[in-house]
Amino acid sequence: MRIRVKARLIIVLIVLIGALVSVTPSLTDTLPGWWSRILPSKAVQLGLDLKGGMELLLEVQTEEAVNNGLTRMASDLKTTFRGEQIRLRRAETTGFNRLLVEVRRDRYRDEAMEVIRTEFPDTIVTEESETSLIVSYPDSEVSRLKENAVVQAVETIRSRVDEFGVTEPTILRQGENRILLQLPGVEDPQRAISLVKRTAVLKFMIVDEGASPEAVPPGDVLLYSKEYDPASRQIQRIPYVLEDRILLTGDTIKDARVRYDSQYGQPYVSLTFDSVGARIFEQVTGDHVKERLAIVLDDNVYSAPVIQERIAGGQASITGSFTPDEATDLAIVLRAGSLPAPVKILQKWSVSPTLGSDSIRKGLMSIIFGFSLVIVFMVFYFRFSGFVANIALIMNLLVIMAVLALFQATLTLPGIAGIVLTIGMAVDANVLIFERIKEELRTGKTVRAAIDGGYGKALLTIVDANVTTLIAALVLFQFGTGQVKGFAVTLSIGVLTSMFTAIFVSRTVFEAWLENRTLDELSI
Repeated sequence: MRIRVKARLIIVLIVLIGALVSVTPSLTDTLPGWWSRILPSKAVQLGLDLKGGMELLLEVQTEEAVNNGLTRMASDLKTTFRGEQIRLRRAETTGFNRLLVEVRRDRYRDEAMEVIRTEFPDTIVTEESETSLIVSYPDSEVSRLKENAVVQAVETIRSRVDEFGVTEPTILRQGENRILLQLPGVEDPQRAISLVKRTAVLKFMIVDEGASPEAVPPGDVLLYSKEYDPASRQIQRIPYVLEDRILLTGDTIKDARVRYDSQYGQPYVSLTFDSVGARIFEQVTGDHVKERLAIVLDDNVYSAPVIQERIAGGQASITGSFTPDEATDLAIVLRAGSLPAPVKILQKWSVSPTLGSDSIRKGLMSIIFGFSLVIVFMVFYFRFSGFVANIALIMNLLVIMAVLALFQATLTLPGIAGIVLTIGMAVDANVLIFERIKEELRTGKTVRAAIDGGYGKALLTIVDANVTTLIAALVLFQFGTGQVKGFAVTLSIGVLTSMFTAIFVSRTVFEAWLENRTLDELSI
């Protein structure tokens, strides 16, 4: 056998073996332990329409991020003014990018303005009255805060979803403030939505024991907890009057884990602070011994234990009437961090696993049905040459699935349609070649010369047709979304693999078969 033919056969065998190895994890779940250490072990990823799951289009409320920055500024100003002996009446947001700072006497106003300009130089301070100031961000700072809010929201949601255990989630930013979230395999959509939407702003505040919920004094806030009442078997809202001072936030949390108490086996969340948080927590607990420290998450009081002594070591816990799932989700959002601004669900689309399985079955049936028709037609019309084309076609389908698995591309229902279309296109290339071979045979050329002439003259036509299809597929992938991209992915892969199998593989089979043979005619 000629060296050229041997080399072509070796290339085909290497591609075939590589494709079989890559596809095997998609066909079975019971692979030996050594397989994943030395061979590809990732299966073809199925899209939402095949595996089931949910898709969410979220919108980050970026204006809230700007106001949240002003709200944090107001909290810092209260502490700073107290140290500077500036008597503050109120500091609160009264609209978008507008913080009203009101002091008790006009003589404090200029001092307050100087403090604000010194502590927060990236703000604009204007006078509204003799005792009040308006603080706002310049346009450049507003744009920066909005951009950071979206970027941080993407990363926070990604961290939460990763810990939630979703395989191969898709989290993409769309436009200025929208996020596309695809969660394949999610069986509890409502729990996933709650996990994603939760802002998870954790605060530690002191309970004002002397204040009444019916008459909340200035400088305090009224919040509620939800507690289960065994007598009535209902959830009751318990009011808490808290000093409007945030002593510590969840930004200093290093870790959050679910634990179970030894007495009743009830789940709770154990918190570990970083070095800065541990130092602040120790100081706070030391300064407020015998007072109640409220643990507030998203303006809900989860617990308010009495501080018995200074707590060192940076450890705290959140208790409540949690289910294991609730405690787990709470730990996830605390570890991942809080969202910089609330997110709004614009669109929600879910597919049940049952519907996904039905889509897989119908998709496979369409491939098998179309594949069988093409195989029968090729053998019936082109005889032995049709059999050679079918070998290339089978290898083409195998290589497509191998590439999908190897590069972890997602297979969707439109993607299956792209595979069916690719089957037709792959055969179309062989039809062009075989018709050229027939023309060469009619001129009286030998079988070997006719095959060489047929492949040579049809090559440019096949390349032109496939390149234009590939360009169209790439445009669909670039500008399409969701299902359209799934079609474009498999079509692009199929175009490339079909050129390899229809031109290279089928010709290699012909040349290996003709080696050491002299034929007067070809079954075509």
